[in-house]
Amino acid sequence: MKTKPVRHTMRLLPRLLLAAALISAFAGCRQKDRSMKMNEPRNIHGVANFSRTFGDLNRKQLDAARAIGIRPVASREEAEGMKGRLTRIQSNENYAVDTLTHSIPYLVPKAAALLNTVGQNFLDSLASKGLNPNRIIVTSVLRTGKDVKRLRRRNANASEHSTHAYGTTFDVSWKRFQKVEDKDGRPLQDVGADTLKLVLAEVLRDLRQADRCYVKYEIKQACFHITARK
Repeated sequence: MKTKPVRHTMRLLPRLLLAAALISAFAGCRQKDRSMKMNEPRNIHGVANFSRTFGDLNRKQLDAARAIGIRPVASREEAEGMKGRLTRIQSNENYAVDTLTHSIPYLVPKAAALLNTVGQNFLDSLASKGLNPNRIIVTSVLRTGKDVKRLRRRNANASEHSTHAYGTTFDVSWKRFQKVEDKDGRPLQDVGADTLKLVLAEVLRDLRQADRCYVKYEIKQACFHITARK
């Protein structure tokens, strides 16, 4: 009578060992890859000359802004009252909005859609070129009359007749980008700002050639000045 439990245990032993092996195997499969994801750059060309490729002057951009934009507003309170014609932009998966000191985060719908396309195309291009993800950073958006006056006191070269007043224009930094962290916590190798600038230039060149926008390469402000078109 006393031998039965021993025999029963002996019969269960192979099953227990198999179960332990399966648990160990599944646990191994669930372990996340913690190795650094390296960049594998390919097909990065940029543009031959930034100033020549993106030389759309204020006059040309101003004509487009007046055609599709709002009337200039004097104050932020006035802009807030035009929400029906303006879209509020905020940081999302495609772009980051910088701390805005001389503008407010509003664009006409066509410009807001363009901004989203720029950000999405940039991320897609990075992936296709073997580069880890980064978001573009928006540094300036809609400027009111008061914003322009304050800016001109700080920067005498700032235009009094800025396309930013029409809600059609946004500036995107070519010097700073926001690194996107891996959702599983895997470390990602950094991508140099110079390389990211080349990829962004390709994206903007293609959109400009498709008549989606006008672009001015700004050196002092370290940004691409972009105005949506009809």
